[in-house]
Amino acid sequence: MTINDKYESFLSVIESNKGIIYKVAKSFCKDMEDRKDLVQEIILKLWKSFETYDEQFKHSTWIYRISLNVAISFYRKEKSRNKINAPFSESIFNVADFQDNKETEQNAVFLTRFISELKELDKALMLLYLEEKSHKEMAEIIGITETNVATKIGRIKTVLKQKFSQI
Repeated sequence: MTINDKYESFLSVIESNKGIIYKVAKSFCKDMEDRKDLVQEIILKLWKSFETYDEQFKHSTWIYRISLNVAISFYRKEKSRNKINAPFSESIFNVADFQDNKETEQNAVFLTRFISELKELDKALMLLYLEEKSHKEMAEIIGITETNVATKIGRIKTVLKQKFSQI
């Protein structure tokens, strides 16, 4: 494969899966400039690892895995510099869909806030869970077992239910 072929193939993969990259960046960065920086870092990491892409995995799984790893590292760096106050922006949920029901809208805001208080790995799992990924896909993306995914999701749901019961 020539460098030009590699470049064209890479652009095609990124173009068809760019929503994943933007979704992850939006979930971890509140500030637009930080989000742009994170997207750049993710794309750079994807480019560097494109030659070693294992075709047994779907492109989306590969992109999620790298995007979440880069985002978690980015978040930790930024958090230590106190540049990010809330890694989950309230706009991660399209609250416009809930305009008919004020209670549902309020619950979405609370859910966003509660998720923002979770540890990085738990946030990543919830992002994938809300994307309706299977436990198998989540396990491949995060790099843990399916059993561990199920256990963690169950525990996160319990924590979220407790927080909702307190409001």
